Amino acid sequence: MYAALLEARCVPTEDTYALLLRAYCNAGSLHRAEGVISEMREHGIPPSATVYNAYLDGLLKARCSEKAVEVYERMKRERCRTNTETYTLMINVYGKSKQPMSAMKVFKEMQSLGCKANICTYTALVNAFAREGLCEKAEEMFEEMQQAGHEPDVYAYNALMEAYSRAGFPQAASEIFSLMQHMGCEPDRASYNILVDAYGRAGLHREAEAVFESLKRQGMAPTMKSHMLLLAAHARSGNVARCEEVMAQLHKSGLAPDTFALNAMLNAYGRAGRLGDMERLLAAMERRGTSDVGTYNVAVNAYGRAGYLERMEAAFASLERRDLAADVVTWTSRMGAYARKKEYRRCLEIFEEMVDAGCYPDAGTAKVLVAACSDERQVEQVTAIVRSMHKEAKTLFTI
Repeated sequence: MYAALLEARCVPTEDTYALLLRAYCNAGSLHRAEGVISEMREHGIPPSATVYNAYLDGLLKARCSEKAVEVYERMKRERCRTNTETYTLMINVYGKSKQPMSAMKVFKEMQSLGCKANICTYTALVNAFAREGLCEKAEEMFEEMQQAGHEPDVYAYNALMEAYSRAGFPQAASEIFSLMQHMGCEPDRASYNILVDAYGRAGLHREAEAVFESLKRQGMAPTMKSHMLLLAAHARSGNVARCEEVMAQLHKSGLAPDTFALNAMLNAYGRAGRLGDMERLLAAMERRGTSDVGTYNVAVNAYGRAGYLERMEAAFASLERRDLAADVVTWTSRMGAYARKKEYRRCLEIFEEMVDAGCYPDAGTAKVLVAACSDERQVEQVTAIVRSMHKEAKTLFTI
């Protein structure tokens, strides 16, 4: 269409370039997106905030966080006038990359330049803290939003509910749900899904089931995500029979289970020790090409807990064969299997492999390493290793 536009001797506008950038980012063609910026410069058109914001939005949706930060820094170097949308996008970039304090720095920078935040900015900040379960900070930003004269909408309430859900406070999430209704703000499907997840994470599967049924009574059709969250709730409680019923219900609704739903079912089998059923489902997922890192994380964890180290290592090796990169959960689950057997040296070897692969430990990794220790000397060694790792680790992004 763009080629036809040029052929018709039409002059591209900022909106034309903005649409092109979004399209290339959505298609994952980042080199072509950069080509658009180069083309603008060749024609003597400096990219404006409108164009750069479209680029940032495309990168955010394509989950290209590092590239988004690079573009943001370039905007500042070029003295391109940033605006509320720019800062809101960058808060979302850092929030989705689990860097809430970096998101807060962007907010502070925005305030220092006299740029006014809108309800989307505040909601993005609440979401940034919510993803990490930092409910006090999320609540603080929610209150600041109200003090700034913004009336919370369903997205803001959902963000605060998510914070309590991730922090393990389902009752608080439920109270926010009730408050939303009391304030005349109608919960949407996402509100119900968050509440199902909140109860599921806390192991309260009956309450999760009740919310799911309430969603249907409101005349809202449960989505794939709704079923997946209910599946996960019952998987945590070990109710495999109910998980299978939910999966059948999913098929009956005409929805084909996605990878998240299948992983939840896989997890249910793994937790219940039904490894044969887990292996059959895993094989079917591999045949269909629907397995992801989460799929193998479930398998590695299940085999590790059952003490089947060879099968666990085979599941881990499957990641490389399928061109998937192990994440911190995969590595930690693998270490956990050896930690249960107090194989301290093997845990350290895996830890070194993990670091060499460019994957940095989290609090869960540290706990597993300590669990592998048999004496005080080993505990001291692990403490020193983890501390040095945190000193050497660079933050993913810089402001």
